[in-house]
Amino acid sequence: MILREVLKAKIQKVKITGTHLHYEGSIGIDGGIIASVGILPGDKVQVLNYDNGERFETYVIEEEKGSEKIVLYGPAAKKGSIGDEVCVIAYALVTGEEKII
Repeated sequence: MILREVLKAKIQKVKITGTHLHYEGSIGIDGGIIASVGILPGDKVQVLNYDNGERFETYVIEEEKGSEKIVLYGPAAKKGSIGDEVCVIAYALVTGEEKII
């Protein structure tokens, strides 16, 4: 069986609201935002920073719903600054018969 990696969900043009270097490493995202696009806590995501061109992969931590937080933790904190605009992309592995979007 051949699996394809396809776009599962995308959160576009959100601003980083915080950074915390001394942490295990991840991106914290408002729980309401991730629920609305189908991203789960622990999902692997790619983060694209529109302001500095950085691209990195990490996993999602759910922040409080309604907090509007987008927080870079651990080494990811060096990939962006408060106020930077980012895009968060999640992918899924599917067979040829499955459709995600």
